[in-house]
Amino acid sequence: MDQRNVASAFEDAPDEALLVAFANGDRAAGRTLLDRLAPKLFSHAARVLADRTEAEDVVQETMLRLWKMAPDWRQGEAQVSTWAYRVAVNLCTDRLRSRVHRPQVGIDGIAEPASTIASAVEQMTETERSAALDRALEILPDRQRQAVVLRHLEGLSNPEIAAIMDIGVEAVESLTARGKRALTAALAGRKEELGYGDG
Repeated sequence: MDQRNVASAFEDAPDEALLVAFANGDRAAGRTLLDRLAPKLFSHAARVLADRTEAEDVVQETMLRLWKMAPDWRQGEAQVSTWAYRVAVNLCTDRLRSRVHRPQVGIDGIAEPASTIASAVEQMTETERSAALDRALEILPDRQRQAVVLRHLEGLSNPEIAAIMDIGVEAVESLTARGKRALTAALAGRKEELGYGDG
């Protein structure tokens, strides 16, 4: 079976099946799981930490922990993605706490990958929107930022976020509501500047 057939064989496999296959020595299953989880974990960590290098470190550490515990994975106890998000959230929280003890490095924001067909003006507008959102996210308390990113930027459900953050659904709703209000206040008056007009 060539590489393409191996990849397509794993394409629709559940995360848990891929992890079990990896634990049994199937490297292709591990690659498929990595390709599936890493972009989401990186997106979350980059938004929360506002630092691409630290975000890469978080993803690497999360995946290393997943690979180490793969042989002992208890099927049916948790979703692999939920477990990975929880590890990434905790690693992000640890890094945010450690920043209190060291000087902050100013970061203007993280530019999203630009579409190859977007005009230069569209690219600049989208980059500024992303940077403005990232700056606004930085003012939120850590838990609010985590919840807002998971809910509104990554589209996870409140029960999924509750499992990841190890809190109740009502606490998730409270965190996201307060975070959304704070973001709205922080970005108020910038709609036109950011290209949103009156809509």
